[in-house]
Amino acid sequence: MHHDCSPPVVHRDISSNNILLDEEYVAHVSDFGTAKLLKIDSSNWTELVGTYGYIAPELAYTRKVTEKCDVYSFGVLAVEVIKGKHPGDIITSLSSHLTNESTLVKDILDQRLPLPPSEVEEQVMTIVKLATACLHVNPQSRPSMHKISQMLDQFYSPLQC
Repeated sequence: MHHDCSPPVVHRDISSNNILLDEEYVAHVSDFGTAKLLKIDSSNWTELVGTYGYIAPELAYTRKVTEKCDVYSFGVLAVEVIKGKHPGDIITSLSSHLTNESTLVKDILDQRLPLPPSEVEEQVMTIVKLATACLHVNPQSRPSMHKISQMLDQFYSPLQC
């Protein structure tokens, strides 16, 4: 998403309803009906679109859309996948919870799944921290989708289910 697009494109509705899996379980973004081309020399004000619970706070308050709005939505989606349900109200407390060194994978992962092997546990925590970084209140403090992609690529091969 976003990388090397000129002008930049924002989806504005990254949610579990708009992610499709192919036959090899590779995720693909779908439904580009709300996508918007960002104008470089413009304020990029927009009407509020997207799925409630995935919309970046600054978009909801200011109606100014940026690439970081999709990063926030991706963070919500990533936490949803990890927890097995939409994170809801815990989004605001998630980052402080993860800074506590005693946080265990079992406290974060979907409780219906068995705990991962210890060699995978550190990778899972790194991915959880990355997802949490996407939820930062300050949009400028969120990573870019390019950075997220680079970090996830290093974990893709070793994570075998």
